[in-house]
Amino acid sequence: MRWIAGILLNALLFIALAGFFEGFHVSGFGAAVTASIILSLLNVLVRPILIVLTLPITILSLGLFLFVINAITLVLTERIMGSAFEIDGFGMAILAAVILSVANIIIQKAVMEPWKERK
Repeated sequence: MRWIAGILLNALLFIALAGFFEGFHVSGFGAAVTASIILSLLNVLVRPILIVLTLPITILSLGLFLFVINAITLVLTERIMGSAFEIDGFGMAILAAVILSVANIIIQKAVMEPWKERK
């Protein structure tokens, strides 16, 4: 249930990013959900490998390089999705990664944790 909620949340964030930034394009809600599922799978399969391979630079940058890794997974998602999900440039991918990370943290703290405590 939590995974599905995360998928839908990321899909809504993708649509919101597409509305605010011209360099971020999503063709519709179905494409946003598909991109969110692909991003979730990449985060499970590829992201840990990238983190291990770039551990020294991640430590030297005090963890800020993780935003670059998140941007790389967004670019990989874009490549897999084709024209239904487009990001214009790596700078836009980094900006989207930062916004997605901050929004997910805020929603996690504001919604998910209080919901867990009520159970």
